[in-house]
Amino acid sequence: MFNETLSKRENAVMGAVFRLSEGKERFLVSPYELMAVLPPRLNFDEERLFRILRALELDGYFDLIESERKGERVFVVHMKEAGLSFRRSDSLRKRRIYYKIAVTVLCGILSALVGVLVKSLLG
Repeated sequence: MFNETLSKRENAVMGAVFRLSEGKERFLVSPYELMAVLPPRLNFDEERLFRILRALELDGYFDLIESERKGERVFVVHMKEAGLSFRRSDSLRKRRIYYKIAVTVLCGILSALVGVLVKSLLG
């Protein structure tokens, strides 16, 4: 299932892999195709990308085979169950975060109302 301990960069790479897979279980992708869809603010280079891809492979999101196509380095990605369900797991994680934020805001509003009520009763 989804590993909530993925770093921001790992999440970005997994999202890019999922997006480029277009729902396919197996596909070819080059490091440059991956870096093109990654947010530029995360400053990826090919070595960092490769380390993160290997870490995600060890976490069971996909199998990764390095190959060459017309002299260019490419990866054969075979998505596993965790990788195929990444988008659903990611949306569930975001929903839980939004829920926690909403509860926090509501508790703040309730606290302010209680404060106003106590002030009006004592004042």
